[in-house]
Amino acid sequence: MKRKIWMMSALLAVLATGLLAQQPVTFTTPAVVGDTPADAGPKAQNLSAKFQRRDVAKALKLVADWQLQRLPKQADSDWTFAALYDGLLAVPDAVNGDKYKSAVTQFAGQLEWKPGKRILNADDHAIGKPYLELYLLHRDESRIAPIRARMEEVMAAPEDPKKLLWWWSDALYMAPPVLAELYGVTGDTRYISFMDKQWSKTSDLLYDQKQHLFSRDATFLDQHEKNGQKIYWSRGNGWVMGGLVRVLQRLPADSPLRAKYVLQLQQMADATAAIQSKDGLWRPGLLDPDSYALPEISGSAFITYAIAYGVNEKILDKKKYTPVLQQAWAGMLSHIYADGRLGSIQPIGAAPGAFTETSSYVYGVGAYLLAGSEIYRMAK
Repeated sequence: MKRKIWMMSALLAVLATGLLAQQPVTFTTPAVVGDTPADAGPKAQNLSAKFQRRDVAKALKLVADWQLQRLPKQADSDWTFAALYDGLLAVPDAVNGDKYKSAVTQFAGQLEWKPGKRILNADDHAIGKPYLELYLLHRDESRIAPIRARMEEVMAAPEDPKKLLWWWSDALYMAPPVLAELYGVTGDTRYISFMDKQWSKTSDLLYDQKQHLFSRDATFLDQHEKNGQKIYWSRGNGWVMGGLVRVLQRLPADSPLRAKYVLQLQQMADATAAIQSKDGLWRPGLLDPDSYALPEISGSAFITYAIAYGVNEKILDKKKYTPVLQQAWAGMLSHIYADGRLGSIQPIGAAPGAFTETSSYVYGVGAYLLAGSEIYRMAK
């Protein structure tokens, strides 16, 4: 009975959805998810990789503003945009953060604070994290009622013994942080218990306890690179590391679950730091960098984000990892164009693949902004 009452109140809250009075942001539509022009113009020449807040702020604003002006007028609840919205919301208030929060709030209002249509697909749950963060800024129940109702559906659905709920590694960024945030917002331990159960199932199948890296999904467990090493996709592993961060952000310090997520972040940080390329970044295939001409920014940025968070939270050793972060940040800045385009981002896919240096996609920008937000915390 209580659940029926809650569901009815959730539906009423959805009907009452409205935006805060915000200064509107103007959007143009030359690109949607991303593009790969033949010529993107000159690279940015006036960015400094020093860990000084004014320098980090400049690099964040240049890319964020470029991406914001290229977004379609109509919002999208897809995972690609959810990652971008995550990044925009992470930009510190001192770096025009209010501007980006206003933009994401407008998009959320267009979407009526609803997730995507696929009930069990984690890709359509990722948008819930931005909704929940915006709810914490303005506690209007209409902002979280739809995503809460969706996750109730997910938890109530019968499990398929032949297929994991989160059967691909990227899903650990999409759905678990939403459940962790719902736990933080409501105090309802069902959310975090369900999240932990499903994370463990995915990790047990896809996480290599020796390499400390994730296969993208079960079809990759026995696939190998040209050099004979197993295929470990940088973006897939970056997504997992980002998911670890966003779960840890909401797990209380005294939670009995916390230690396992801390340990996995420590293991993955150590594994990825050991294979960092000389340019500070990571190739699409982590264990066969010589087979890939370009570094991949979306995976590199999520790895950087997770390591920087670990240092900031004293989960990772500052002395060991600061040089890793300095090289990674400098490497990312070298792929920014004068107008703010962030390049070298692999298009949508499920495995390491080829792309060009000008290739730019919204989820990679989101990852870069998340990384920059943690570098900003470290900076003087």
